[in-house]
Amino acid sequence: MTLGIDVRNLTVRFGDVVAVDDVSFTLSGGKIYGLLGRNGSGKTTLLSLLAAFAPVRQGKVLVGGAEPFENSAVTEKVCLIRERSIAPDGTTVKDILNDARVFRPAWDEKYADRLLDMFQLPRKKTVSRLSRGQQSALGITVGLASRASVTIFDESYLGLDAPTRYDFYDELLRDYMEQPRTIIMSSHLIEEVGRLFEEVLILDRGRLVSHEETDTLLTAGAAVTGPAHLVDEVTQGLTVLSQQQLGGTKSTAVYGKISEDAQARARSAGLEIGSLGLQDLFVHLTREREEPT
Repeated sequence: MTLGIDVRNLTVRFGDVVAVDDVSFTLSGGKIYGLLGRNGSGKTTLLSLLAAFAPVRQGKVLVGGAEPFENSAVTEKVCLIRERSIAPDGTTVKDILNDARVFRPAWDEKYADRLLDMFQLPRKKTVSRLSRGQQSALGITVGLASRASVTIFDESYLGLDAPTRYDFYDELLRDYMEQPRTIIMSSHLIEEVGRLFEEVLILDRGRLVSHEETDTLLTAGAAVTGPAHLVDEVTQGLTVLSQQQLGGTKSTAVYGKISEDAQARARSAGLEIGSLGLQDLFVHLTREREEPT
């Protein structure tokens, strides 16, 4: 079962600080969504409200058409895994799994066992004695094996080493194809996880600056390479993200749509036009800008 998410005019303030600023979006569900933003952009605050960790004070959050806060019919279908888990002293891996079995109606015991073996997690070891990577692997195990209709990973895999992170990405995609559900991933490792996302939401200083299908977002930028004067001609009027030049050859990364006519003329003149990566576009959309005076 998949659940859609509807957020309308959501604003969250902590004293004088606006953490989430009038954010609205709709997720149809049944996809893998990427939530990107710099530190302090409001990602964790937003995800906490989706998981009903706090009440909504201004605006509206609906999961499956219902408000999640203090609504057990919704919260049992939403699983938020954060980077670091907090467990009472003496809590073992087995204790964490037992709790998940009790509170997650769709819990898959056999799948949890397979993930424990895959990550080589000792069942009897206390959580406090696990390495950072093992704690991340434990959170991932709970998140995937919960089979929650809405599964959220908030930077929860950063503790893993690179090979294990890639094992996780492959396992998440494989399991998602077999057990479709709504998955939201926040991450700074954009180049690594971008291939998983079907839609991307980008927050900047609490505001939603982009919500697009990944393929659509990637067409918003281009890298143009060739003779410098021709590159300048084709990219004129577009936002330049970066430039490199070696002798008479220049490569310019731009944000903006190059017309089909301009692309045809550029290619006929021997220019190369390539796509930009998601990380390059993210950096542009969240770049620090001077406030107007």
